[in-house]
Amino acid sequence: MNMPLIVRRLGVRDYNQVWQQMQDFTDRRDENTPDEIWLVQHPSVFTQGQAGKPEHLLNPTAIPVVQSDRGGQITYHGLGQQIMYVLIDIKRHKAYGQNLNVRQLVTALEQSVVKTLADYGINSYPKTDAPGVYVQADGKEKKICSLGLRIRRGCSFHGLALNINMDLSPFHHINPCGYAGLEMCQLADFVENDEADCDKVSPKLVTHFAEILGYNATKF
Repeated sequence: MNMPLIVRRLGVRDYNQVWQQMQDFTDRRDENTPDEIWLVQHPSVFTQGQAGKPEHLLNPTAIPVVQSDRGGQITYHGLGQQIMYVLIDIKRHKAYGQNLNVRQLVTALEQSVVKTLADYGINSYPKTDAPGVYVQADGKEKKICSLGLRIRRGCSFHGLALNINMDLSPFHHINPCGYAGLEMCQLADFVENDEADCDKVSPKLVTHFAEILGYNATKF
């Protein structure tokens, strides 16, 4: 494939601001617009999926709750979590001999996380009935990465949230992704703190994603 992939490092941005920018980008793009990845961290916010059930917010706090248009149930975003938004023209991949559908895009996102964690010696896995990436820790299954997409005009936005080195306590106020009792974990639970850094992890994440989907060039 000769499709470029543009990667933008946005730093720390308000969730609503980036969400609006993703919608605007998707509405404006045409068949010649390169696909993009946006790397960002958000200040503390709970986001509720399009079909999210309010009962999964167990204990309202001062942290704002945003009703989003992505798939999935409620999750938490905060500093120290690497967000990777994928703005991909799914239908265009067919012109390059790749039959990419939404399920395959989800799989590509999950596998990019699995391969990234493997770079740190961590064994992780997706689940067919619960999108995201999971690990075994302290004798139990824990979730390390959440995932939710929206498709508009054959193009994706939103993406994944990989826990790197953050305050996980806000997850105690929700049923993460709609699953009661689900525990969350992060990269910092498994590696030295100086390795659990978004700026170090994100290039690995992007590289694996680009390789899985066959992009031949990545522009930062």
